[in-house]
Amino acid sequence: MLTLAIESSTAQVGCAVGGHEGVLASAHSARGRHHAESLAPMIEFVCDQARVELSELSCVAVDVGPGLFTGLRVGVATATAMASALRVPMIGISSLDLLAFPVRFTDRLIVVAIDARRGELFHASYRQVLGGVQRLSEARVCTPEGLAAELVATNDEVLLVGDGARRYEELFSEVQKVERESSHPMATALAQLAHAQALSEEFVKPSEIRPIYLRRPDAEINWTTRDQV
Repeated sequence: MLTLAIESSTAQVGCAVGGHEGVLASAHSARGRHHAESLAPMIEFVCDQARVELSELSCVAVDVGPGLFTGLRVGVATATAMASALRVPMIGISSLDLLAFPVRFTDRLIVVAIDARRGELFHASYRQVLGGVQRLSEARVCTPEGLAAELVATNDEVLLVGDGARRYEELFSEVQKVERESSHPMATALAQLAHAQALSEEFVKPSEIRPIYLRRPDAEINWTTRDQV
């Protein structure tokens, strides 16, 4: 069973092809807001590197957020269009889960923090469990100062991951450990997690994929603010 994984929820965009042999090929790029231009040729490149034809794919997996609105919309739209055209099912996985998975072997409380811009973070907490991690809280939006205060109050040893943790590293490093290697959700992690779900046939139809935005697009907020001036 071969899965195409598409990830685009942050400043980085990536895709991977994986199956029972693991991740066969992957590619990632950080070209600012050029997700739409990067994604199609990247998919073609990854499939070529994996020596996989699109017709051989059994599933399309996509990062459903939370994340930056434009990138997330591009990834979800591309993934659902491909799944519909290929007539294959889909798997949607949270960007926060993708960041927690690579650091699953730590004994610390894992806190994922993605930069939401406008001085806010998307975040959730996780604990190591047999075979992976378990999310302890729903994805939320808060300020870096608010999250830092929460972490101090827990009296727990914490591992912070994500580009939000890196951006406000000085604020967090006073009380917690910041993982410097895991800044963005990776398509490789998406391919791995999706394969496990595919084996259990935890599929959804393309029409059932729902992005997790958590807040309105910046452009919509700006227009609302302008109307109130």
